[in-house]
Amino acid sequence: MTTRARTVHTADLSTPELDAVRRLLEAAFEGDFGDEDWDHGLGGIHALVHDGSGLAAHGAVVMRRVRHRGRWLRTGYVENVAVRADVRRTGLGGLVMAELERVVDRAYDLGALSGSDDGARLYTSRGWEPWPGRVHALSPRDGVVRLPDEEGSTYVRTALAGSLDPGQELLFDWRDGDVL
Repeated sequence: MTTRARTVHTADLSTPELDAVRRLLEAAFEGDFGDEDWDHGLGGIHALVHDGSGLAAHGAVVMRRVRHRGRWLRTGYVENVAVRADVRRTGLGGLVMAELERVVDRAYDLGALSGSDDGARLYTSRGWEPWPGRVHALSPRDGVVRLPDEEGSTYVRTALAGSLDPGQELLFDWRDGDVL
């Protein structure tokens, strides 16, 4: 039996499906997953993998804007990637990422994500590159704000935009909570 990821927009997920995703994310992030983290992953395309025990893996891609070299890029931002503990390291994270990357590569100028140390190997093995340059966000109160904590953990996938200049900053649109 071949395991497949189902892709679906947030609007087409039922309440029980959304509840299952939230439970998976809360368990996977071991208490470090709040309402703002949840909100960041809504409004886009989800990739879900189910097995005999229920939801086994999830990830989402949502639209954001990132300015680079004076141009605002339509960015597919990957959020809320998680695999249930009992099936980690079995390829399900890669299956989820393949579906999200398909969306990013065909619909966005750029792909981006903020990766944890645990996720770094998955992302780099799939061609995501750690962003070597500066990372900023556009704050509604303070204007352009540098995010040094995101430097080194931001990964990009060039998609339709082509190559990026690491000598130039990435300026992300603002959102509540953790900016990236």
